[in-house]
Amino acid sequence: MTSPETAPPPGTAAPVVILVGTQMAENVGAAMRAMANFGLRRLRLVDPREPFPNDKAIAMASGSDAILDPVETFPTLEAALQGLNTVFATTARAHDIAKPVVSPATAAPLLRAAIDRGETVGLVFGRERNGLTSDEVGLADAILTIPIDPAFPSLNLGQAVLTVAYEWRKVVIGDTAWTPFPEKERSPLASKEDVLGFFGHLETALDTVEFFRPPEKRGSMVRNLRSIFQKARLTEQEVRSLRGVLSALERRPTRPTAARHAHRNVEATGGEGDDER
Repeated sequence: MTSPETAPPPGTAAPVVILVGTQMAENVGAAMRAMANFGLRRLRLVDPREPFPNDKAIAMASGSDAILDPVETFPTLEAALQGLNTVFATTARAHDIAKPVVSPATAAPLLRAAIDRGETVGLVFGRERNGLTSDEVGLADAILTIPIDPAFPSLNLGQAVLTVAYEWRKVVIGDTAWTPFPEKERSPLASKEDVLGFFGHLETALDTVEFFRPPEKRGSMVRNLRSIFQKARLTEQEVRSLRGVLSALERRPTRPTAARHAHRNVEATGGEGDDER
């Protein structure tokens, strides 16, 4: 299993992203940001309508341009494929071309396996309005398609790059359960003694307000209440919090409140409180 610490370094050990015929510089910036989020560093542009570098693209990239390798621009897709061994063409439309069709989740491990074999791989994304042409798809080794809802198959270019890059990142990490920071450590589980003490406190408070009605159903009602809290696997802190809530509902002063009242009484009488030595 690969951890983030032992994963291959970003850049040459990751797929090259190729954007064909982009129309809006902002979409290039969004794609750059998505790439940087998930460890892709090499970007190639094919005949972009707005030349790069571009202020709008850089602004949309939100600083990711400092992380990526220098962006390369090519006049044609054929030129942009130089140095690549395996290429996946991303498209949302069916093409009459006999090629393997895979989802991002399936493509990511295939790309990783190709890289492990020493190959250089690329991911090609088409134009915002009409995607890749059939001739452009024909240059690829496989078709990559994102399983979006057919009722609305329009996907922003940056979103498409993000989706594919995310699946790549999961393969690099090698552990789908991994997160960049652990769950905050909880208070220890409460002992049965503490839980039973809470139950007793709760049931006494409910008896006081005559909650258990009719009386003959008290036993089953108590069991149901205990079952609810047993499922929660209460911690020591949670038991203390719940008992504090009960005390407040009973209008009993909590320890800090009692201490404040005692201090006020001392000030009012001009006396002194007990010293703790």
